[in-house]
Amino acid sequence: MSETRDMPEQAILPATAPSEPLAVSVEAARMAAVRRYDILDTPPDGAYDRVAALAARLFEVPVATVTIVDEDRIWFKAAHGLEGVSEIGRDPGLCASAVLSDDTTVIPDTLLDPVACSNPLVAGPMGVRFYAAAPIITADGHRLGTVNVLDTRPREISEADASTLGDLAAVVRDQLELRLSALHVIRAEQEKRQAEEEARQRAERDKAAIAAFASTLQRTLVPPALPAVPGLELACHYKTASPQEVGGDFYDVFPIAGGRWAFFLGDVCGKGAEAASVTSLTRYTLRAAALVDADPTAALKALNTALLLDAAVGTRFCTAVFGLLDPARDGGFTVTLATGGHPPAYHLSPAEGGGVRVEAARAKGGMLVGAFAEAAFASLTLHLAPGEGLLLYTDGLTEARTVDGHMLADTGLTDFLAQRPAPVRAGALIDDTVALLDTLPDTERDDVALLALSVPTADAAPAGITTTAHSAAAPTAPADASVGQEIRRP
Repeated sequence: MSETRDMPEQAILPATAPSEPLAVSVEAARMAAVRRYDILDTPPDGAYDRVAALAARLFEVPVATVTIVDEDRIWFKAAHGLEGVSEIGRDPGLCASAVLSDDTTVIPDTLLDPVACSNPLVAGPMGVRFYAAAPIITADGHRLGTVNVLDTRPREISEADASTLGDLAAVVRDQLELRLSALHVIRAEQEKRQAEEEARQRAERDKAAIAAFASTLQRTLVPPALPAVPGLELACHYKTASPQEVGGDFYDVFPIAGGRWAFFLGDVCGKGAEAASVTSLTRYTLRAAALVDADPTAALKALNTALLLDAAVGTRFCTAVFGLLDPARDGGFTVTLATGGHPPAYHLSPAEGGGVRVEAARAKGGMLVGAFAEAAFASLTLHLAPGEGLLLYTDGLTEARTVDGHMLADTGLTDFLAQRPAPVRAGALIDDTVALLDTLPDTERDDVALLALSVPTADAAPAGITTTAHSAAAPTAPADASVGQEIRRP
């Protein structure tokens, strides 16, 4: 259902405050719910960004946002088409009116509204003429914020459109519930680990207390940019099978304690919004688990537990490769890889006499993640030296069909990689692999995620800012070096 704005106090623009103060008890309960979800001031998140982008595409509007209403501000979790804005104040005027209603609020023409017409987004350079918002309502009835669409021309929307906007708000709510569920699982696991460590400390009396567990639930699906890792070049590529579907592939690279870095790549069973929601839980859990125990197999075990305990996941499972990068004293990195039912990574190194030697980094064992309570996971260790690289991918690559109708398969991919030039460069490796995919037919194409790592040679020019789907750091660059990235979309 929707309600068309015909009274000033019914409207909402994401840059104003409620015309009438909420009852103190109601507002206190609502703010307690906002705090419970621990979403304010979190980094950019692929899942919410996709909701905003999807809203803009479905409604054919230039601006769409996902907002959370705080005590004294409106905070943007996602803002499509509204660059450089992260939050705005609730004063003056129209801010959180939409969170007072269970229905979608619609203002067909803001210039005809006696309050909205003076709003800066309406009267200012942006010239907003249409506004609609659906409240994000928790299962226990608290309205946390809104999903909004804005246009620069007056328009009407149908009841079906209003319902669609409400469904998008429900997707945001589901993401928040998954985030909260992951937080509960990780905290429970933390309590268990802490109890075990305290018991061991009491027996041995010579070991330090276990480090406090930090539940950092940040970017989902695809991070906005890869980090700059000193001494390493990174490159990535992500493409969904269809622009109308949300993919289930995921990857990430992030720092952990002791100057080490963790990375993972995987694929959730199925496609669509439900599969994407599972990837959110997966990414949050893997990130949080690595902060407690850097052992990659332990991270996959924690994810297996989280997927089995969350009723919302249902029968969905995933495959994943989780890796740990430990800088080696003699250059390069020691890489520990754990596998959960995922295709092998490929280790590329210069071969004698020229060319590249391709070796499958395949641990013996490693079951699907989230399918069995007693799943076992396997790991292996390799050294990534200067001039060498590592390629991780989802099965959309090897299952892509060639012009003769056969799958590329492991054999085709191995043959292709063996023809790459040495020394191996992550950016060139991703470029070449994407170029290969571009030559293959689009029929029966699955989602594809690629992540490449390489160690530059001593005589290599600093990688600097890249121009395609890359993020790179020169061998001596600081951890916060400037990087660039463009994730290719369908």
